[in-house]
Amino acid sequence: MARYTGPNNKRARRVGFSITETGKDLARRPYGPGQHGQDRHGKLSNYGLQLKEKQKVKFMYGLNERQFHNTFEEAVKMKGINGENFLRLLESRLDNLVYRMGFAKTRRAARQLVNHGHITVDGKKVDIPSFRVKVGSTIALKENSKDHKAANESLEATTKRVEFVTFDDAKKEGKYVRLPERNELNADINEALIVEFYNR
Repeated sequence: MARYTGPNNKRARRVGFSITETGKDLARRPYGPGQHGQDRHGKLSNYGLQLKEKQKVKFMYGLNERQFHNTFEEAVKMKGINGENFLRLLESRLDNLVYRMGFAKTRRAARQLVNHGHITVDGKKVDIPSFRVKVGSTIALKENSKDHKAANESLEATTKRVEFVTFDDAKKEGKYVRLPERNELNADINEALIVEFYNR
């Protein structure tokens, strides 16, 4: 399946959720896309609600359908609450952590940074955005990418980071110190609906 490369704001409007988590993608037009976007009313069925929740999270993390489903299957095999395990696996992706640490302003930009070989994990170049980062690992700009313009502009603009990562501005490297707690992740996501969707 080809990766979506269109505008994020159209997807955000379709599911009524800021997939960049900034609210900017919904600021100008907080209603559905298309000619009848403002006229669509009506209550969604249970299936519709579950599907919408799945699409919200899939769009937010930038996964295709197969990646998303495989990650969910992996979460089901883990101990604990399926929905929370699922979100933790998504947060442990390299492209997401590059975004969380401030190397890129969006997850899409973070994925590109990884794809182009600018990122190292524990000193080794990794160019696979879906790479699962282990707790305790260090993520950094590759030595000859320390002057990467977009990455440095993003780092300079970053004023706040999530508490499950630490960052050393001088070395331009961060550490994934622990798995995130559920209350540190987006409160507008109802992961239980995604579990229900796959358990139909």
